[in-house]
Amino acid sequence: MDAGIVGLPNVGKSTLFNALTRSQAAQSANYPFCTIEPNEGIVSVPDGRLQRITKYIVPQKIIPAALKLVDIAGIVKGASVGEGLGNKFLSHIREVDAIIQVTRCFEDPDIIHVAGQVNPLADIETIETELMLADMQTLETALPKAQRTARTGDKEAKQRVAVMERCTAHLADDQPLRKLELSDLEKKCVSSLGLMTAKPVLFVANVDENDLAGTGPLVQQVRNYAARIGAGVVPVCAKLEAEIAELDEADQQETLESLGLAEPALAVLAREAYRTLGLHSYFTAGEKEVRAWTIPIGATAPQAAGVIHSDFERGFIRAEVYGLAELETYHNEKELRAAGKLRIEGKSYIMQDGDICHFLFNV
Repeated sequence: MDAGIVGLPNVGKSTLFNALTRSQAAQSANYPFCTIEPNEGIVSVPDGRLQRITKYIVPQKIIPAALKLVDIAGIVKGASVGEGLGNKFLSHIREVDAIIQVTRCFEDPDIIHVAGQVNPLADIETIETELMLADMQTLETALPKAQRTARTGDKEAKQRVAVMERCTAHLADDQPLRKLELSDLEKKCVSSLGLMTAKPVLFVANVDENDLAGTGPLVQQVRNYAARIGAGVVPVCAKLEAEIAELDEADQQETLESLGLAEPALAVLAREAYRTLGLHSYFTAGEKEVRAWTIPIGATAPQAAGVIHSDFERGFIRAEVYGLAELETYHNEKELRAAGKLRIEGKSYIMQDGDICHFLFNV
């Protein structure tokens, strides 16, 4: 699963993407449409639990979870009707699983805002409107074909028409589809259509160096809006984070301490993007490696095993599971087993965030 970074031109999208992926790409020029093709990058998801595990199980290497980010060129008003190569940019958004929307929450006379003034809520509204208009066009194109098929008596087509009509009515009320309650079957239909306003969203408030905690009025506007739609907000100073990302580990730590920060804001952003995608991690731990594996929230033990190898899912027998707190109490798996703290879980077990597992299988 992947997340697309979107926003109006000159809000700091590419600076943020380059910092996240530690890209050495040259800074883009100060004008719209500087990124026509989406850039892609793989970002590690920082997780302090990995280091805690290695205090007791010492591996040759540590492998964190990772997620894929796509830097999508700036959207402008009219994108839904092709302005600013809008159709091409919107097609890239259809392909991602979640949207990370960067909003500008800083003033800088040297960086021109495409609308002439810094107004994060207006920026959010512009993008949301363009995505809703594009979704309406998608539905208007697809609905007649689905209706023709439904008239033949096709049950699946009838269900598809029903959900498409619900979505159309919802959008007509100027409401994004993520605010429409859908069944799992309906969600599958919506996903197949690539409807963009149904995708979960995370807001990144790009702040000034003097407001790293995001307590200023512009960020508060974004927080209030996000709270109404159930979205998260992460304040990030993209310019500062890009500078920190270029430092070696020792200099990074010194810089963070001087700023009163425990970790880069990008670490918080990576974890929030992971959560927004509906993902969490379980761990495997041994002498070879301690590793975080990415699974959807709600995945069963066999599905989790299948992330390692399809044979593990196909031949799943059982999982041996324990938690980090138990490892920190008993210090090793031998003592965990002796104390009866190594749980045996079967095919119906729903994996929990932070489970440490061994899978038994036979093929």
